[in-house]
Amino acid sequence: MNTATDSDQRKFTRIPFESKIHIVSAKDSWYCELIDISLKGVLTTIPENWDGVKGEYFLLELLLNDSDIQIRMEVSVVHVDGERVGFRCEHIDLDSITHLRRLVELNIGNKEILGRELSELGS
Repeated sequence: MNTATDSDQRKFTRIPFESKIHIVSAKDSWYCELIDISLKGVLTTIPENWDGVKGEYFLLELLLNDSDIQIRMEVSVVHVDGERVGFRCEHIDLDSITHLRRLVELNIGNKEILGRELSELGS
């Protein structure tokens, strides 16, 4: 649930998106469901038998439905709430950010907002 404070602090539009997510650590990997995605992170369901904690780093892989396009990013756990976990993007390669930018652009439908969010990534 977003409070006024949460939405005031949020600089990146969250795009509801249904897809499978693959989360990888040095020791294990899990699958879960994507809830939403932005240029700076993702919100997912908590994977079964997952024991991640706030601050821990993972590789996250998102395969876009009905395509061979994959978005890969290094993420850290920002929060774990109930049945959901929020990850912040710490690093993303050029191909993945290009695909993510296009996904966000198609779903926002407003180039001004997209431009503002892209400029926030650089600051």
